[in-house]
Amino acid sequence: MSKPTSRVLALLELLQSGGLRTLAELAGRLEVDERTVRRYIAHLIELDVPVVSVRGRYGGYRLGPGYRMPPLMLSDDEAVAVVLGLVTGRTGGLGTSSSSATAAGTALAKVRRVLPRRSADRLDALLGSLAFTAAPPGTDVNSAVLLAVADAVRHRSPVEIGYTAADGRRSVRTIHPYGLVVHSGRWYVSAADPAVGEDRTFRLDRISEVRSRPGTFEPPAGPDPAERVMAGFTEAAYRHHVVLRIGAAPERIRTWLPVSVATVEGPADEPVDGPADGAGGRPSGWSRVELRAERLDWLPAVLAAIDGPFVIEQPEELRELVLGLAGRLASSAGREATGEARRVDEEQRAGEG
Repeated sequence: MSKPTSRVLALLELLQSGGLRTLAELAGRLEVDERTVRRYIAHLIELDVPVVSVRGRYGGYRLGPGYRMPPLMLSDDEAVAVVLGLVTGRTGGLGTSSSSATAAGTALAKVRRVLPRRSADRLDALLGSLAFTAAPPGTDVNSAVLLAVADAVRHRSPVEIGYTAADGRRSVRTIHPYGLVVHSGRWYVSAADPAVGEDRTFRLDRISEVRSRPGTFEPPAGPDPAERVMAGFTEAAYRHHVVLRIGAAPERIRTWLPVSVATVEGPADEPVDGPADGAGGRPSGWSRVELRAERLDWLPAVLAAIDGPFVIEQPEELRELVLGLAGRLASSAGREATGEARRVDEEQRAGEG
């Protein structure tokens, strides 16, 4: 920070974070000498900011009780971070109801209104130049439900929820929530369901109400909440259960079949016969891949993109789809160009020469 005013504001921000700050600590954080810090403190007091001086060996400075934060003060970087967070949240599917959109819009307007003219103009230029593709199919979450569940996660408190399942069945159950996860525009809570003795994943937009229950619980050991949610997607009941062996490293397979789609184990020690892979080397072994899908028509192209040898263990329908795609590709690759296409190609080559 090059201007004294900026350092005074930074000093106020340090004091607002709470606790007692020593003179040496403040001088080090602001990169000034202790005499300058005292001058900044005096300036804050002139502005009616109640800075309290605590004398003694363990003394320092702190804000007086009851002091309310003045209007918002953000650097350019902080303002960009806040505004982009609001804009991407509003357009990214995490708040699709009219109430959420209104809240995001009013918050954005408040932030912009208290910014200095220069920062506000630069942010207007940024927002005016932004374009977003279609938002993911996100669903709106009741803020009261979200905050209540988050509080239960933090304090490890059981809660009773009203829940509507995917098939429309409604139930009231007590759960032990231990993690919140956002995935593809939807909010989920990982929780233990004591009534069935299993861990479950619940969508927050399907929770109608949350009531605190007495007691506490211990979160389970093992994978974190995000890993549990992803595993739940791969193990969900779909029409087809696909089992493959692919002669490629798990990292390359994950590029095309992420953790939310498939489980990947390996590679095994069994050698991979056949031609080298697309990277010019020979895979060290077979990786076992399992996934569940409602449709299979997208998988042949994915297997081709992985560009390594593979074995289809099940289902037989996928083998037929792969053979069909291979036949169509071979047929198209062997098709002769028309006379007009050849003439255009020859003219282009002549022009390049």
